[in-house]
Amino acid sequence: MVLLHVARRFHDEIDRLRDGDVHGWVGERRISAEYESNYLSGTAIAIRPLSYPVGATNGLYPNELVVVRDILAELDGVVVWGGHLAPAKESHFEIGVKPGHPRLKGVARKIAGWVEAPGDEGAGATDAFDPKRRSRARSFARRAA
Repeated sequence: MVLLHVARRFHDEIDRLRDGDVHGWVGERRISAEYESNYLSGTAIAIRPLSYPVGATNGLYPNELVVVRDILAELDGVVVWGGHLAPAKESHFEIGVKPGHPRLKGVARKIAGWVEAPGDEGAGATDAFDPKRRSRARSFARRAA
């Protein structure tokens, strides 16, 4: 549910996703970076991995980075972005806490609430450029660094 929310926000706010753009669980054990092993457990996704491969940086425009940072802040550090990992992979998003962690449960409940009662929150109803959201995203980035 959490990684699906990331993909929805990417689709709604960065660029429309098409069939094959999102890669999730894989059985292939060859990896380019250690964190890619999270695909084997289904705790990571790659959005357009051929467009944003391991080691490539600066693939996202500044306005797209605003959205990514807003997503990370909205999800309270439950999701880690590959652009912050070494080596970088801007297409990579992974669950950054252990299964059952209270923050993971809280974020999942929050997203479920948005899905059950659509309105002014969640994917498709978010303005990452709202000054309050940008401030929160910057504060989160400072704390996470």
